[in-house]
Amino acid sequence: MKRAGKPVRPGDIAKETGLDSKEVSKIIKELRKEGLVHSPKRCYYAVKE
Repeated sequence: MKRAGKPVRPGDIAKETGLDSKEVSKIIKELRKEGLVHSPKRCYYAVKE
């Protein structure tokens, strides 16, 4: 997310990392609970500064 420099979709992360998009979504959900990631617009995620 930081490397992209903009909010990204889980599918974009999945393509870059080779992970399944459902797995990426689970990870993002956990990161949101921890307050490390936020969603500036629907279906896009970014690291909290």
